[in-house]
Amino acid sequence: MGIDGQPGYTRSMTKNLLIDAAIVVAIVLLGVAGHALAPLLKARTDIVLPLSGCDLNRQACAATLPDGGELEFSVEPRPIPILKPLTLRASFRNGAARRVEVDFNGSQMEMGDNRQPLHAQDDGATFVGQANLPICTTGRMEWQATVTVDTGTSVVAVPFRFATGH
Repeated sequence: MGIDGQPGYTRSMTKNLLIDAAIVVAIVLLGVAGHALAPLLKARTDIVLPLSGCDLNRQACAATLPDGGELEFSVEPRPIPILKPLTLRASFRNGAARRVEVDFNGSQMEMGDNRQPLHAQDDGATFVGQANLPICTTGRMEWQATVTVDTGTSVVAVPFRFATGH
């Protein structure tokens, strides 16, 4: 007999406790797996170059890569608008790239994953893609565009900053 004189009460209570424990263990395991797999969502980089002082709102910006090659990156139209189609262009001199991606993020506010792949053009030295900046505020916002370049021997992150709004 169970605690209250009912024969199935103890068995039912034990079953409910086991189900609750299994749910807690599953939630903990999901959290551990999410934490372990989270780095896979970020682009892997071997080298992060210093932030460029160049303003993408005014011109194309250049950076020298560790292998001696040069990256020139531009966003059009200028000034860079929010919620409008943008053309992204990365060109390489004296170096090569296998894959190029651009990640846009608020420099003072995390905006989530906004990584756009650029596609190699026929010349093999130019990569082009499209993007849109999400809206966060109606006022001025500083952005960081991080160009990630896979050269075949390393993955290099090249950050550039610009502002939108007033």
